Amino acid sequence: MSRPTCTAVIAGTMFILIATTVWAAPAEIRTLEIGAAAPDFALPGVDGKKHKLSEYHKAKVLVVLFTCNHCPTAQAYEDRIKALAADYKDKGVVLVAISPNDPQAVRLDELGYTDLGDSLADMKIRAKDKGFNFHYLYDGNKQEVSKGYGPMTTPHVFIFDGERKLRYVGRVDNNEKQPDKVTSSDARNAIEALLAGRPVPVEKTKTFGCSIKWSDKRPSVKQGFEKWAQEPVNLQTIDLDGVKKVLKNDSDDLYLVNIWSTRCGPCVAEFPEFIEINRMYRGREFKMVSINVEGSEAKDRALSFLKKNQASFTNYLYDGDVYAFIDAVDPKWPGAIPYTLLIKPQGEVAYRHLGEIEPLAVRKAVVECLGRVYK
Repeated sequence: MSRPTCTAVIAGTMFILIATTVWAAPAEIRTLEIGAAAPDFALPGVDGKKHKLSEYHKAKVLVVLFTCNHCPTAQAYEDRIKALAADYKDKGVVLVAISPNDPQAVRLDELGYTDLGDSLADMKIRAKDKGFNFHYLYDGNKQEVSKGYGPMTTPHVFIFDGERKLRYVGRVDNNEKQPDKVTSSDARNAIEALLAGRPVPVEKTKTFGCSIKWSDKRPSVKQGFEKWAQEPVNLQTIDLDGVKKVLKNDSDDLYLVNIWSTRCGPCVAEFPEFIEINRMYRGREFKMVSINVEGSEAKDRALSFLKKNQASFTNYLYDGDVYAFIDAVDPKWPGAIPYTLLIKPQGEVAYRHLGEIEPLAVRKAVVECLGRVYK
């Protein structure tokens, strides 16, 4: 369904950068030892059903993999995990993925490589987007299952034999960034050995990835919001030449530009989404820019609105010919607001939207431009 638009004209640009904070697991968390029995579980899945350990009793080999939506490393391995599940499906191997993270313990500035958080609702979206061919379960509420297994990062693989004794724990393989350069397919090697009745050649490997977001990190989320609330908010006047310079984007950053007005209902309604997007991506090569088109007489009102919404990114007030502004911004723009543009370095428009934004669509466009994995 299309979003409403406002007939007044307003222009704006917003950009965001994300920095990932690394936190250690609580001291009492210990990774399951080789030979230990698989801890029981009964967890909700993205398919709307609850899945139990006993459900997989027929599997010759059970792979329990802890992963999540937001982690760059986890995303780097998604296709390989799908391949692992597909390649061994007819050989008696079952792969089950569990997200261990408490969504309320993930800061916005830890979401710079993703369009989604780690809630069950977001997991359903990711599973559909990626076509996951395995059960994807949520343990974010109590995290009791995760504490029983003891993953240290996402992803973290636990492979059990037919008697559900742990025979391998560690990484998927030894090259996150370049699948074609993998020289040690540790998880596959363990599966092959178990299917052949041989000892697993390497039982334990170290893992690399995002730390588990245990619930004791929730205070950090609150601290983040408190810190952001103290950031200065400014509004500067811009002329038509300045607008053209912004749109040209002669920089190395990705620009998210939002054109808006305080008199436009959809503009006001969507604005908090840009605040969140900015906090997500501003740690990367990203810049949020807003352009208000109400003119100089509205400066105090616009600045008051920006401060109320904690818009601590680049904010402009355009005071000039509206129709010249419309022509300068985008030939495809009829002039209604809000209007949003995502502009790559050197001015290429990657995304444009007339009317109130769909936040997920904007985040997807941003992260597809910036990249989901570490370079």
